[in-house]
Amino acid sequence: MKKPIFPGLGAGFVLCCLLMGPALAQQLPPPQVSVLEIQPEALPVINELPGRVAATRIAEVRPRVGGIVIERVFEQGGKVEAGDVLYRIDPAPYDVRVASAKGTLARAQATALNAADQEKRARALRERKVTAGVDLDNATTALAQAEADVAIARASLQEAELNRSYTDVTAPISGVVGRALVTEGALVNAQTDIMATIQQLDPVYVDFTQSSSELFALRRALAAGQLAMLSSDEAEVRLIFDDGTEYTHSGKLLFSEASVDSSTGQITLRAEFPNPEGDLLPGLYVRVRIEQAVRDNALIVPQMAVQRDQSGQAYVYAMKDDETVERRNVTLGQTTDNRWLVEAGLKPGDRVVVAGAQKLYPDAKVVALPANAPAATEAPAAAEESAQPAAQE
Repeated sequence: MKKPIFPGLGAGFVLCCLLMGPALAQQLPPPQVSVLEIQPEALPVINELPGRVAATRIAEVRPRVGGIVIERVFEQGGKVEAGDVLYRIDPAPYDVRVASAKGTLARAQATALNAADQEKRARALRERKVTAGVDLDNATTALAQAEADVAIARASLQEAELNRSYTDVTAPISGVVGRALVTEGALVNAQTDIMATIQQLDPVYVDFTQSSSELFALRRALAAGQLAMLSSDEAEVRLIFDDGTEYTHSGKLLFSEASVDSSTGQITLRAEFPNPEGDLLPGLYVRVRIEQAVRDNALIVPQMAVQRDQSGQAYVYAMKDDETVERRNVTLGQTTDNRWLVEAGLKPGDRVVVAGAQKLYPDAKVVALPANAPAATEAPAAAEESAQPAAQE
């Protein structure tokens, strides 16, 4: 076996490296981290709840008179305005009734005119004492009856003309009309058959539910002074679709039910949303994000500042007075815009490491930079690059 030329060189090199390692580590500059000073602020209490879209107004189009449908005027699925003609019913029978009512009125008017002449003649004869008073009384009574017949005939004519106008079946409200439920040639009965349905879809309602326990917890926190409840006008309501996108228009909270559903333990709330583009259709499932209260003096940290150990405990690194860091276990609450609400573990004025905390350890020396400094996020990479040439030497 060939012996090495320098038998003690390998062991000596390893020993030298071991001795120089701590010295090289001490020569590395402290890593730069971005630090954010935590200050209390007002945080909205936002809940995301399941909901369904509903039309604000729904009208079933029914005929006011019976007859044969001769024409469908509207386009199925289109928009209609209140008063637009949707169907036409055969008007011929009603034209006949109008003509008959006009004839009855003309006869009643002629009878009334004759009665008026008789009453006038009887009054003149009575004034000359030619006839008895009973004749004037009879003439006066006949005139009153004739005038009453005229009023009845005029009302009958108005009824006949009104029924004639009802042969044009019109839209009771503005909105989107659905499919046609009857076709031309169908016989429809007054106030019975449904010919179409109109839904008003701008604006729309969104009915959503919240558990009674959540609502009562909010009220208890309000009573304890931990929250400030928002009024219906102040509460902002947003919609989230199934794919995670947010609806462009915000809504307003209208009311909440005064009772709890006995089968589900849920309370129904209703919000109103504008729908100019027609994206919200009745029955559509959505998620409702509602701001129900405001938590005063809340402590909030960015989500990137929070880490978790193997047991799942959340913690952050906070700065100490000697520019070293310490681990702080925190209790987290709700998330809002990539930030965590800290329920416990921090106090106002604490400086929390936001970026560069992944390779830190308790009592590590760091260079703290403000969180908005652009170089802070690049500090860990810069420290690693400076360490590589030193190791190579």
